[in-house]
Amino acid sequence: MAASAIVMPKLGLTMTEGLLASWRVAPGDRVRNGDVLFVVETEKIATEIEAQGDGRIETIEVAAGATVPVGAVVATWSGGGAAAAVPEATPEAAPVASQPRSSGGERIVATPLARRLARDAGVPLATLVGGGPRGRIRARDVEAAIAARAAAPATSDAPAAGDRRAATGMEKTVARRMAQAKQTIPHFYVLAEADVTELLKLRDDLNAMEGLTRISINHLVMAAVGRAIVRMPEINVVWDEDAVVQLAGSDVGMAVDSGRGLFAPVVRDAGGRSLDALARDVDALVARARTGQLSGDDLAGGAIAVSNVGMHGASHLVPIINPGQSAILGVAAIKPVFRPDANAQPTLCREIGLVLACDHRVHNGVAAARFLDCVTGILQHPLSLLRG
Repeated sequence: MAASAIVMPKLGLTMTEGLLASWRVAPGDRVRNGDVLFVVETEKIATEIEAQGDGRIETIEVAAGATVPVGAVVATWSGGGAAAAVPEATPEAAPVASQPRSSGGERIVATPLARRLARDAGVPLATLVGGGPRGRIRARDVEAAIAARAAAPATSDAPAAGDRRAATGMEKTVARRMAQAKQTIPHFYVLAEADVTELLKLRDDLNAMEGLTRISINHLVMAAVGRAIVRMPEINVVWDEDAVVQLAGSDVGMAVDSGRGLFAPVVRDAGGRSLDALARDVDALVARARTGQLSGDDLAGGAIAVSNVGMHGASHLVPIINPGQSAILGVAAIKPVFRPDANAQPTLCREIGLVLACDHRVHNGVAAARFLDCVTGILQHPLSLLRG
C-alpha cells in the first residue's frame, strides 16, 4: 500500500503555520485511531494531533522544533485513511525539510529578489521580520535592514552583559507573530474616560446578594463590549487575505495571564448572555487558561478582545491587536477625579481609562469612536447590563 501524507493541520481560521513542538511517534511505529502523533504549538495554544485511523508510520519529514506552514507534509504513513485532516482549500505540499530555514529550524518565507539582496549584502534572513502577506520577507524589508545597518554606530563585538537563555518555541512564535501584527496591521487608537461610579455601585449591590456568582469589573466590561457589538454589528469584522469577513454573534476575547504566557480565550455570545452566565463562562475560561486546559475552540473566533491591566494600577494601556482579530480594548485602573456637576460644583467621580486599538483596513476613526462611545455609555449607565 502506498504511503499517505500526514500534514500540518489548520487549527483556526487565521492559522497559517504552526510550531511542531514534539513527536510522539517514530518511523516504524504502529498507531491506532486516536493515538497522539505530534504536538503543534501556535501563538495561542499547544494541541495534540491524533491519528484518524490505524496504520504504520513510514517517515518523519520534519524535525521537532520546526515551524511548518499549514498543509505541508510532516510525515508519511501507510494504513486506512488520512492520519491528520488536510485543511480545506490547502493542497498537500512538498516536505518542508527542503525549504530554506533559519539556524533554529524555522522556515523563512521570502521572495527570490529579497533572498538575492540579502545574500549579496550579508544580511541573515532569520534576523528580518517580513512585511508581506503572512510575514513574507520582501526586497524592501532587506533594503531597510541594509540602510539601518549602514546608519547604526559602530559597536563592540563583546556580548552584552547579563544572563542569556534560548527562547522557547512558544516564545519565538509569539514574538514573531506580535512583531508581524504590529508591522502588518495598520493600528490606530481611540481613547476615552468612562465614569464608572454607577457601575461600581451596581457591582457592590449585586455582590451583596448571597449565593450568586461574584461579579467583577472585568465581567462588566466584557458584557459592555458584547452589548456594544450587538448594537453595532458592523464593528464585528476582520481582514482576511484581501477580504472583509463579517462575523456572526457577539463573541469577545479576553487576555489572560496564565503564568506560562498570555492567552486570549473567547467568550461566546457575550452580548446576548445574562450577566451571571457570562461571569461563569469568563471564570471557567480563566481557570482553564491557568491550568493549561484551553482547547482550540476556546481560542477561535471573535473580532475584538479585552485586555484589562487595571489591577496593576496602570493609567492607560495601548494594546496590540491579536493576529486574526481587528480590535482590542485596553482597560486601565479606576482612579478618583473631581468633575463639575450640573451646578458647576466639584464632584468626586471614579473614572477608568479606555484605549481602543483598531485595524484601519476594516475600521475608520468615526466608526471606532462611535463604538468606544457606545461601550463608555453602557459602562456609565450600567442598568442595561442586567438585561439580555
